[in-house]
Amino acid sequence: MDKLSYKLKSGKNSKFLYYLAGYARLLAPKIFVQARLKSTLGSLDAREDREYITERVDYYNRLMEKSAIPENAPMLRDYGPTGQKVYFFDMFQYARWFPQSLRLELLPGDITYVPRHPSIVKSRPLHTDNANSVIMKLDKVRHFIFVKDPIRFSDKKDMVIFRGKVKGKESRRRFMELYFGNAMCDLGDVSRDTTDPEEWQTEKKSIRDHLEYKFIMALEGNDVASNLKWVMSSNSVAVMPRPTCETWFMEGKLIPDYHYIEIRPDFSDLEERLRYYIAHPEEAERIARNANEYVAQFKDRKRERLISLLVLDKYFRMTGGYGNAAR
Repeated sequence: MDKLSYKLKSGKNSKFLYYLAGYARLLAPKIFVQARLKSTLGSLDAREDREYITERVDYYNRLMEKSAIPENAPMLRDYGPTGQKVYFFDMFQYARWFPQSLRLELLPGDITYVPRHPSIVKSRPLHTDNANSVIMKLDKVRHFIFVKDPIRFSDKKDMVIFRGKVKGKESRRRFMELYFGNAMCDLGDVSRDTTDPEEWQTEKKSIRDHLEYKFIMALEGNDVASNLKWVMSSNSVAVMPRPTCETWFMEGKLIPDYHYIEIRPDFSDLEERLRYYIAHPEEAERIARNANEYVAQFKDRKRERLISLLVLDKYFRMTGGYGNAAR
């Protein structure tokens, strides 16, 4: 992530290093990045991938006409590292480039509804008019993890693995009821203080442990499946129903049976789908390669920064922010 390596032995990102970088940005004078804003945004015109960048900006920010936010919406200067800090730090990384008198609605957390006013969110539903949900790359320390998988697909176990919190997540509970104990599945619930069956309970497995399996379940919890990014960067294949929410990863653009193995929302065809791809490993490996190619687009740090700045710039333009603050 960014310029630092936040990886722990578990394969996850280090929140200590993440917060260290966040507080360093908070303490650094904003004038240096604000002086570069105009030229950075203007660099889009000379880029060969201008069309691609513009398409992504318009995908995340679907506002097509002026749409005001409440007059009492917080100014950028009003936000601080309180509450859900990761959402502040991820927004601030780019918001610090802009005049701090601009107003912005930030909705932290797992947002599965469309807000009444244009708001910055981590996630949005895919099944409705969601223009007011302007996506930015938020909670990336948890969600944006990519891996270098040393295990070839052919050397992995002919099984699917799932480790996740089931408590309070009815869809995951139904999945466990259907397949816990199935010979093709290694399943476990890592919830604590739960009333779900005791035999489901298990300890967490590291990302490295997951990579020993050919297939990895990517099940939505409160919004998106948080493991989907690293699964799609591996040599294993993600297995899941079609997504209902999306984030900066643009889950809505994923193609079933091209980027992941699609199963029915009720999970009833899981065994059938696994047996097919175990019998046709070349097709499964092709899906893994396609997934790797999809992930690659998020690894250009400078381009990701430009897209983020352009998403915010469009937000301020479409909500009339620049009318009240010097650009």
